[in-house]
Amino acid sequence: MARPTQYIELTDPEYASLTKLLTQGKHSAGQQRRARILELLHRQTPPHSIAQALSVSRATVYNVANRYRAQGYPAAIQDKARSGAPTRVDGKLRAQITALACSTTPEGHARWTLRLLADKIVELAWIDDISHTTVKDVLKKTS
Repeated sequence: MARPTQYIELTDPEYASLTKLLTQGKHSAGQQRRARILELLHRQTPPHSIAQALSVSRATVYNVANRYRAQGYPAAIQDKARSGAPTRVDGKLRAQITALACSTTPEGHARWTLRLLADKIVELAWIDDISHTTVKDVLKKTS
């Protein structure tokens, strides 16, 4: 049996802020999508219709509604803070990677490939593991 839908009631200042957010176009797509979800829930549109109309999952609709009920309007609209992992490649390692890429290639190879560089960096024990895409990012930032 499906659970009954719990719609939300936005206050007048919240609804005015939501309308301003949707009409200005200065906010991210995610914020606008969450604002549209809140607006449609306020208008008592069923979650499955909202999900279909906005091309999101029903879980997204429920998550936005639950965050509004638990933490309020600003928390429901804003992105959650992300921790972000600290960078493992410091300035010294960047210099070493760049120097390695500029050095002569190993025997049997015409040029350094990103995967070859990544394998050599691990072999030299400069770092425990590194992906070829990280090597690409380091070299891309080097002029």
